[in-house]
Amino acid sequence: MGRVVGLLDDLFFQMKIAETAKHVGVEFKVTANGDVLSTMLEPPTKLVVIDLNAKSDPVATITRLRAAQKELPIVSFLSHVQVDLAAQAKAAGSSEVLPRSVFTQHLARILEAAKD
Repeated sequence: MGRVVGLLDDLFFQMKIAETAKHVGVEFKVTANGDVLSTMLEPPTKLVVIDLNAKSDPVATITRLRAAQKELPIVSFLSHVQVDLAAQAKAAGSSEVLPRSVFTQHLARILEAAKD
């Protein structure tokens, strides 16, 4: 079973991702703390999803993750009007930065990429 970890503090979105992950057959673990996320990468994780509006400095978390694991896919999402924040996340090493609506629309496909 593939494994996905996430940095989110929005409980509604946590549940939405957890339900979709269950449906597509991947394990999903979540935290609202960027420091804790870094410790959740074992067992091996196939994908990290990050809400760029999380309160625990998600851009710094992306920078730390990218420094530790160069090839780990990191998909970030945010409001479509937050152009500067999207650019910061991309510069920090996010593999993909998506508007929240696009992330939600393609959530199953995104999570399926983490399957074994």
